[in-house]
Amino acid sequence: MKKVLIANRGEIALRIIRACQELGLQTVAVYSEADHEALHVLQADEAICIGKAPSIESYLKIPHIISAAEITGADAIHPGYGFLSENANFASICESCGITFIGPDSKTIELLGNKAKAKETAQAANCPVIPGSDGVVENLEKGLEVAKKIGFPLLIKAVAGGGGKGIRFVYKEEDFEKFFIQAQTEAKMNFNNDQLYLEKMIVNPRHVEVQVMGDQHDHYIYLGERDCTIQRRRQKLIEETPSAVCSPELRKELGEAAARLARVAKYSSAGTVEFLLDEDLKFYFMEMNTRIQVEHTVTEELTGVDLLKEQIKVAMGHPLSLTQDQVEYRGHVIQFRINAEDPANNFAPCPGKLEYYMPPGGPHVRVDSACYAGYRIPPNYDSMIAKLIVKGKDRDDAIQIGKRALKEFHIGGIKTTIPFHLFMLEDSNFQDSEYNLEYIDKRIEEGCTFEVDHKDLVPSS
Repeated sequence: MKKVLIANRGEIALRIIRACQELGLQTVAVYSEADHEALHVLQADEAICIGKAPSIESYLKIPHIISAAEITGADAIHPGYGFLSENANFASICESCGITFIGPDSKTIELLGNKAKAKETAQAANCPVIPGSDGVVENLEKGLEVAKKIGFPLLIKAVAGGGGKGIRFVYKEEDFEKFFIQAQTEAKMNFNNDQLYLEKMIVNPRHVEVQVMGDQHDHYIYLGERDCTIQRRRQKLIEETPSAVCSPELRKELGEAAARLARVAKYSSAGTVEFLLDEDLKFYFMEMNTRIQVEHTVTEELTGVDLLKEQIKVAMGHPLSLTQDQVEYRGHVIQFRINAEDPANNFAPCPGKLEYYMPPGGPHVRVDSACYAGYRIPPNYDSMIAKLIVKGKDRDDAIQIGKRALKEFHIGGIKTTIPFHLFMLEDSNFQDSEYNLEYIDKRIEEGCTFEVDHKDLVPSS
């Protein structure tokens, strides 16, 4: 491997470029017409435009990306997260073209991307799973029959789902038909696959995930858990590690279950096994993400392991650089997603020009971003501006550092989620870690606008 094409944009593209540079690898950025002034375009060794602003005409256009790799002589492609990162067909095409896909192989992606098959794999790995249908339900009538056996409340979920799409919560039998049809329609529209399966609803759950790594030499490790329970409509907003509700014993159980799953799937790359914890802290397998995660940063800061460099080296055929007994956890880390959204207006998107952009600094503060003063957040992609990561000696210390860093973070011209995060750090339930997956959505229903007094620093002209 000598030259890596990054089939992505934004902060993750920059993150991959930095890892490649430290490994002595050349980089190729691809970009849409909307991203011609993006930082990843400027930082890569080469850059090539692959289409118009809509992602379907650029970052999701497989022939354009493969052509860009052939034109530039790239012998590897890193998909980042989102876009084509979990597309088994894309990975297969890379393989057939002799291009190294930096991620698991196409068969593994297909296996774990199908949630019904992933559940079967988890069961084979002795990993607890949520009670539900035995694979895909054939139609509405069969679905209702299975639903009655499972019992309400339950979830209808798209087999090929992701990002909260194709999911419906059903609390009573008379609502089942309506929500089944809605989920089927949404799944077809978003994933071109309308297959559904059913799961028992875990009441008041927490979302806890485990970072795993595997190589081509049958070595598998886990690198602790991340608590991603603070979400809005199943979109993560705050991630932290370690989870405040996990004892050392539970942490080990979670990690070992995740590593067993990776081993059974012969998983070779960085991946994340996601679990739900019920009110009794019993855990259940939810899904496995076959890519690097947005929140990989908190694991890096906790363990000191560069997950991107490790992932790239594994793709080059190298064994993992550490064993399980060498994984160490130090301190407490929290990540805040700074998005171009208005928390006071139901998190409405706020694309536009950043009139000024002043990120925080100081000890134990990391900012991953591809933004700068004058940059325009395009409306075509996700709304992330930056990821703010803070580390403290314990959770209370991390919260205090987070408050300080958020108050230092000043962005002009658009609304952001900074006030939301400042609000949450003062929220007693967050401070006491007494919340579940529905917490933010319920606060919104109650009319909470998450407003705080965040002094606006306007640079003098």
